[in-house]
Amino acid sequence: MADDDLAQVLTAVGPRLRALRRERAITLAQLSETTGISLSTLSRLESGQRKPTLELLFPLAKAYGVPLDELVDAPPTGDPRVHPRPFTRWGKTFVPLTSRLGGLQAYKMILPGRPAGSQELEQRTHEGYDWLYVLAGRLRLVLGDHDVVLTAGEAAEFDTRTPHAFESAGPEPVEILSIFGRQGERMHVRARPKSSPSGD
Repeated sequence: MADDDLAQVLTAVGPRLRALRRERAITLAQLSETTGISLSTLSRLESGQRKPTLELLFPLAKAYGVPLDELVDAPPTGDPRVHPRPFTRWGKTFVPLTSRLGGLQAYKMILPGRPAGSQELEQRTHEGYDWLYVLAGRLRLVLGDHDVVLTAGEAAEFDTRTPHAFESAGPEPVEILSIFGRQGERMHVRARPKSSPSGD
């Protein structure tokens, strides 16, 4: 690899690390506790002020559950296929469907069934815009004052600065497709039209 190519790869590591951490909704403090790398080093690494080394990248790759080559953006040459590497967070299984960090992110998500007597959902907010499509099962979406149940074939989209949370609507798992972007927009909720009794 030429020196210019190497410099370009190393320069791109910091933004990729920041995008990956934000994608997983992990704080620098949480990452520091998990990896044993100091907060200042992590911050400098993400901002490009610290040169990435194997000693730093290895524990980060392990914490994120990704191979080292993903951190340095070295996919198989000429292969456009995405090779999903599922990970689990908050009890949900995420299957990444996009290989590039930053910009729009697509996931298949598998949410476990809701146990009887489970606690009320805690809504949260963050920058971004989310689009959800139910592949199988029933999804409960709590969005501000709205509390709706989506079934297979229905979709919802919303500004994630609106308090929100979602889970399986029953004891069975639910599978959804999620496309998430950082840019927040006005909230919309769209669902498949229901046929009237007359069939109109």
